[in-house]
Amino acid sequence: MKREGLNKNKKVITMLFTLFFFLLLFLLILRLGYLCISGKVDGINLKEFSNKRNTKKETLYALRGNIYDVNGDVLAQTINSYTIIAYLDPKRSEDSKVPQHVVDKEDTAEKLSTVLDMSKEKILERLNKNAYQVEFGSKGRSLTELQKEAIENLGLYGIDFITTHKRYYPNNSFLSYVIGYTKTEENDKIIGEMGIEKKYNDVMTGTDGYVEYQKDLNGYKFPNSNEIRKEKVDGNDVYLTIDSNVQMSLETVVNKAKEESGAQWIVAVVADAKTGKILGSATNPTFNPNIKEISNYLNPLVSYTYEPGSVMKTYSYMAAMENNPSWDTYNTTCYTAPYTIGDDVVSDWNKTGWGEISYSKGYTLSSNTCVANMIKNYLSKQKLLDYYKKLGFGSTTDIELPNEYAGKVNFKYDVEVVNAGFGQGITTTPVQQIKALTAISNNGITLNPYIVEKTVNSSTNEVTYKSEIKEGERVASIDTVNKIKDLMYNVVNGEQSDTTGYNYRLDGYDLIGKTGTAQIANPKTGKYYEGKYDYITSFAGMYPKDDPEVIVYVAMQRSYNSSVLPETVKTIVKDTAKYLGIFEEAPELNKEVVKYTLSNYKNKSIETVKESLSAKGATYVIFGNGNKVIDQYPNKNSIINTKNKVFLFTNDSVITMPDLTNYSVKEADVVLTKLGIKHSIEAIGYIGSQSLPAGTIITDDTTVILN
Repeated sequence: MKREGLNKNKKVITMLFTLFFFLLLFLLILRLGYLCISGKVDGINLKEFSNKRNTKKETLYALRGNIYDVNGDVLAQTINSYTIIAYLDPKRSEDSKVPQHVVDKEDTAEKLSTVLDMSKEKILERLNKNAYQVEFGSKGRSLTELQKEAIENLGLYGIDFITTHKRYYPNNSFLSYVIGYTKTEENDKIIGEMGIEKKYNDVMTGTDGYVEYQKDLNGYKFPNSNEIRKEKVDGNDVYLTIDSNVQMSLETVVNKAKEESGAQWIVAVVADAKTGKILGSATNPTFNPNIKEISNYLNPLVSYTYEPGSVMKTYSYMAAMENNPSWDTYNTTCYTAPYTIGDDVVSDWNKTGWGEISYSKGYTLSSNTCVANMIKNYLSKQKLLDYYKKLGFGSTTDIELPNEYAGKVNFKYDVEVVNAGFGQGITTTPVQQIKALTAISNNGITLNPYIVEKTVNSSTNEVTYKSEIKEGERVASIDTVNKIKDLMYNVVNGEQSDTTGYNYRLDGYDLIGKTGTAQIANPKTGKYYEGKYDYITSFAGMYPKDDPEVIVYVAMQRSYNSSVLPETVKTIVKDTAKYLGIFEEAPELNKEVVKYTLSNYKNKSIETVKESLSAKGATYVIFGNGNKVIDQYPNKNSIINTKNKVFLFTNDSVITMPDLTNYSVKEADVVLTKLGIKHSIEAIGYIGSQSLPAGTIITDDTTVILN
């Protein structure tokens, strides 16, 4: 009985174990099936987990496109930037004959302090941290190629660099408000924050690529293994209508004017009268986008709105002419004396007026009361308002720059209408003035100003966008245009006693224009400031008179020297006309100015190149005594004229210091950079002296200072 009981118990136990085994096997099969279907364990995707452990993915960073001027000169580019790191863990040097970590922290800190803008103590504080590696904060980031090279030459153990990219502006404050600047985000992505950098951010950004491959335990790619690769697409380049030669001259003149006038701000614009292209736009104060010490984030060209003053009389007269085609400004008169409108009185700048004078003389003398009479007799509120709006005032011009303001031209009451007629109580921007002036230079049809010439695929050089002249509506007849040109001519070239623009007279230059003086409104009280210098003075003009090629607009706020604005305008006119070959400053030379496209002279014999350039009548300078051209400036395909200098650099083995006196700052910088001469420029405009005499042999240790 006992044996039968034992056998029975064994059978039960065996059955239980068998049942348990099959139950466990069943659960394992269920689990395996689940894993096969879901591919997850505890919420972790096994395939992704495996790939992350065995697959490496490297980002191929797209380069941001460059910004160029119309001649192909670089205004903004992306360059390598470096972050210094120090390895502190001694384990990193195991099995290595050369130390791979910082060995002597005192010595390392002392030597690094000679290159980084950090004290030895601050550096040593970083090196004494308990970490595998350390960085050095903002002082250790954005290092240049020269700084990196200087650190490498110190021969320090355990020092390495992380390579990134940063935006670089080779001309510093040159055209800064138009170009703008960028910021670099934590993921090293460069984002435009102002100007063209912001407006064309998407165009210049490009698309990152990647390469993905299988790696071994040490992180190396398996030999002969496949890789998945998506190529990066670099951003497109942007070419501006800006001509750096015009811009450099403009900035030199504006900086000088700021210094001599003490004005709070100055803005100067030069535009092509037949296309609306902005050739130059300078302002002071300005900023260096490499440093970003910015006090004002508004671009004066498009974002400064202010009461323009008497330059608006040009458009008020045009409105009256258009609404009264037979009106003769020379033979109809207005009485100039304080003009009463309800409780308000409008006076002329001389307070008393000039008695009864012709409307044409009222224009050249810039009479406010003549404008009041003109609006009463030949215009109306609505007609004046409609005409201002047809010219583009009160609306953006849609120029390719961000944050353009529309200004304000609404007026309601009688006194507001009269004030608007001479440019008070309304606000405009400099670029709106340029657009309105094109109605005169383009025979009555407005042109939209523009500042981008084209965009180009940086990899293929394919033009992805090409600008076109954008005409607006006809706002004036040819007859009106000719009449207003005559009046503008008399402003500049009339008798001194009959005009406010006599000081702008420039013998030999057919300049026409209108002066402006506007009171400055106090934004807190709504009233005008009453100080001696509380005015915005301006000049809006063009040349030559009969067939204008260039438009000039200059304005300055609170100038302490009334002679500065006329001299500034005259210098701009002379410099621009000389560069563009519009007028000959010395007619007796009788040298024809011809435009031509520059060829590629690299790797050609110097004699062949000289013959080619001489045949074009070009002006060229040769650097070195070699027999072959190895570099040139401007670059090939640049459109220049026979007055422009062409620089040719030869294969001379000995580099000597050239004579750069009287060269522009830009020209001198180009020459020394091309020759590989270290230099520092402490000048604005043109070079007056150099620290090394011409002919001095240049060595690796030579640094030249230009003043």
